[in-house]
Order: sequence, then C-alpha cells, then structure tokens
Amino acid sequence: MALLDFIPADVDWRVDRVLNVSARLEYACVALVELALHHGTDQPVRVRQIAESQRIPARFLVQILLHLKSAGLVASTRGASGGYQLAKPPQEICLADVVGLFDSPSSPDVTTGTQPTPVARVLAGTWEKLAELERQRLRSITIASLAIRVRDVTEKMYYI
Repeated sequence: MALLDFIPADVDWRVDRVLNVSARLEYACVALVELALHHGTDQPVRVRQIAESQRIPARFLVQILLHLKSAGLVASTRGASGGYQLAKPPQEICLADVVGLFDSPSSPDVTTGTQPTPVARVLAGTWEKLAELERQRLRSITIASLAIRVRDVTEKMYYI
C-alpha cells in the first residue's frame, strides 16, 4: 500500500494541506530570489530597491536580511553604493536552508500517550513519512531554480 493510498482518488488533499509559511519566511525567500536575479553583477542591491519592488516593509526587510547575513546566506556592503548580495551561489541555497532559519519545517505533532495504539502508531509513521517528503522537496528547490522561474515568467509577460 502506497503512502497516500488511504486518501480517496477524488479528494484533492493538497487543498486541505497547505504549507504554513510565515511572513518572515516569505519575505526572506523573496529577498533571496531578488538577490539571485542580480547575482553575478558584482553590485549590491539596496534594501530600498528590494522593499519597493517587492512591496515589503523596509524595516522588516532589514531585520530579515540581517538574519540571513548572520546565517552566511547574504553579505552586505557599506557605503553610498552599498547593499546586499548573496554570499554564495544561488544554486547552493535551498528552501530547506531558509525554512530552517525562519520556521521549523512541519513535523508531526502526535499525542499518543505513553502506550500508543496501533492506529496511532500507523498515523504517526504516516505523518513522519509525509514530513520527510516535505523536507526532501524543500532541499531539492534552490533559490537559483526559483530565479529561473521568475525570469521565465517575466520574459513571457508583455506590455502594451
């Protein structure tokens, strides 16, 4: 029996189970993708530029960038032409890295008591397998792949 065989075929389980993403995590990912889009230019991106283009409160963004900096994901440059850049190539930064900084990846919170029943053990094992699949997927998505998708979307857009 496969992991999700117990879910009826006509039920779209993804609608019921959406990854909870905090504003901090969302903004951190947005900032990293924005920096990835400028990666390789050797010019730092100003906080104000990211804040305005992505509609993120600048004060909140500064806190997030400082947290990303302390984790070694971004680097800052001071001065009139200062700003932020990725500290390593975008293909080396995955969503799991960012989720681990700002949110804990969803993990099963199963209360089974001191002597779990067989049903509770099976469910706990299922939740753990689903959590591991989520962790694997987060590790497989890089900031570079997201930046490529953004470029693809913006190239397909046209303006009248």
